[in-house]
Amino acid sequence: MSLTAGIVGLPNVGKSTLFNAITKKNILAANYPFATIDPNVGVVTVPDKRLEFLQDLYQTESVVPTTYEFTDIAGLVKGASAGEGLGNKFLSHIREVDAIVEVVRCFEDKNIIHVENEVDPIRDIEIINVELMLADLEVVENRINRIGKKAAMSKDKEVVKEVTILNKLKECLEANKPIRSLEFDVEELKYVNAFNFLTHKPIIYMANISEEDLISDGNQYVDKVREYAAAENSSVITVCAKIESELCELNDEDKIEFLKELGINNSGLDKLIYATYDLLGLATYFTAGVQECRAWTFKKGMKAPECAGIIHSDFERGFIRAEVMSYDDLVECGNEKNVKDAGKMRLEGKEYVMKDGDICHFRFNV
Repeated sequence: MSLTAGIVGLPNVGKSTLFNAITKKNILAANYPFATIDPNVGVVTVPDKRLEFLQDLYQTESVVPTTYEFTDIAGLVKGASAGEGLGNKFLSHIREVDAIVEVVRCFEDKNIIHVENEVDPIRDIEIINVELMLADLEVVENRINRIGKKAAMSKDKEVVKEVTILNKLKECLEANKPIRSLEFDVEELKYVNAFNFLTHKPIIYMANISEEDLISDGNQYVDKVREYAAAENSSVITVCAKIESELCELNDEDKIEFLKELGINNSGLDKLIYATYDLLGLATYFTAGVQECRAWTFKKGMKAPECAGIIHSDFERGFIRAEVMSYDDLVECGNEKNVKDAGKMRLEGKEYVMKDGDICHFRFNV
């Protein structure tokens, strides 16, 4: 299960610079897969030092990290929902992503003209968010127009239920609030999720700051973005697009040294990946052996058969049980045999809820 995020933002906020840095990520390590699927999609690997330990321990032939896919939503300007710029085309792309990353300009630079003539991150955020809400509102109104009469004339409970939910969404959007601000029960979510609404997706605000502000992790503009995000329970991370461009050209060792010189621990891209995993409630389990060590992304709360199904549907369909040990136990014991001797290798059944860092061997029969 690979993670997908759509990057949005006004022109000249640093979005293209960041995306270009992402699409050059393949320079970091030849054995980590990277692909550019088309001009506005890039795939990078999720950094996880646990894989390095497993590789050393098992002396494995192949290491496969989990991946993170970025879609660059170009052409998003004021009026995008009405077709301005390339709005309609790219708004359709963003409906397929798991999360939205909104790049916000939080730096002053007289050499980079702002599309609105001055730096104001909250205004920029609201321009983008209004376009996303207008696009959702159009979908809601079109659906109401299509089935509204049927709901009024028919006794079909499903249709009546859908119209009731749609009217709830319409009222929310017309009040200039994103759909994610509403709470839904399990039944309502079935209807809402079917439409892939833009403003129902979780959002992370990526504050693009200057190199000078990177060490202090912000400035007065970032403070405003954090206040805005807190009001809607969203996340904010800081990044310097210029630094990211330089980092993507370095090998792993030079990158670590460069970050140390800057006084920071993680690149902006790494911070984004960690923040998105947290936002979406994702975790990682591993399969490990001499032939291959691989990381697999799953949603917290998933049970063992579902996680086995991420590898192959036959694994879930014919699931018998899973041999499980924790990464921490493996590190503590030193090798797999010692884990077994210590009684820390477990056989788990269909009701086992997978945990981050589990190392699994699935037994199945189809």
